[in-house]
Amino acid sequence: MKIIMSVRGLDGVLETLQALPAEVVSKKGGPVKLALAKAARVIRAQAVANLTATISSTQDSESTGLLAKNVIVTRGKEPHGTKGERYLVRVRRKAYDGDKLGRRQKAGKRVTTHKTASLKEYGSSHQPATPWLRPAVQQKGQEAIDVFTADLNKRIDATVRKLAQQNKGK
Repeated sequence: MKIIMSVRGLDGVLETLQALPAEVVSKKGGPVKLALAKAARVIRAQAVANLTATISSTQDSESTGLLAKNVIVTRGKEPHGTKGERYLVRVRRKAYDGDKLGRRQKAGKRVTTHKTASLKEYGSSHQPATPWLRPAVQQKGQEAIDVFTADLNKRIDATVRKLAQQNKGK
């Protein structure tokens, strides 16, 4: 006895599966890029909160807010030798205008947000360290991973539905 079975729609499924990797991770980023950026913003928010608390806890602090405004999330170059995405929580380099008395600083002696952030994070021989970025990663690292996982799953499901809809009639 011979049984003949016919399966329809498999062409669309194969096309969907073949199209998925390029859709998920592409030069433009796709769902991985967007989910990773969302997770990095979780860590950035905690870093800014830690920084603000650190600045307000120091005595004689007249903060301009420039450092906190320049803690940013940026897309970095892909890790060396691999394909993938990288997002960085970092401080944008900006120079402070002058000292407390309004005097302009000499070009070689300009104080930047990079220098201030580094001194706060690691300290110096004259200033104790008051870390704000590393604790943010420790405090919100697991939450960032959870946000990344949930958002990536949601975006991949949407991408699969979109590609399946496109390839349905083929």
